[in-house]
Amino acid sequence: MCAKDASQQVSAIGQELAGKYLTFGLADEEYGLEILRVREIIGMMNVTPIPRTPDFVLGVINLRGKVIPVVDLRLKFALQYKEPDDRTCVIVVEVMSEDQPIMMGIVVDMVNEVADVRAENVEPTPSFGVVLDTSFILGMAKFGEKVITLLAIDKVLTSTEIRAIGSI
Repeated sequence: MCAKDASQQVSAIGQELAGKYLTFGLADEEYGLEILRVREIIGMMNVTPIPRTPDFVLGVINLRGKVIPVVDLRLKFALQYKEPDDRTCVIVVEVMSEDQPIMMGIVVDMVNEVADVRAENVEPTPSFGVVLDTSFILGMAKFGEKVITLLAIDKVLTSTEIRAIGSI
């Protein structure tokens, strides 16, 4: 592929992914979610455990009368568990499962800001040289020296996991 084709491809990816993202911290790294997928941000609440769920499913919360499953993103990404503190948040997101929206909470270390990601600052997910599932990564956003991993929230969990969580 010539340099012009490569720059056009990056530009197309940048154009597709440009927009507003809620950024959050998780184990010293920064991630972003499309702001339109975020329903609300709440402080950590008491979570009711559900037996026989995967380790990353903490359980459910009662959010104004609605039972919402909660996933610890650290555990889903195979990072070390961290006790919640005063900066720990639950981001309530809407994910799609078989064309059905499911509300779900994801536990993150801290919420940072809403960032305006511009097309020229977005690059595609890099190739890591090994077989690695990166389908849950939309791309990488550059902000000066910092790089934010843009997540495809519908793909962070497998469709089977989303269906199982949706039935809680």
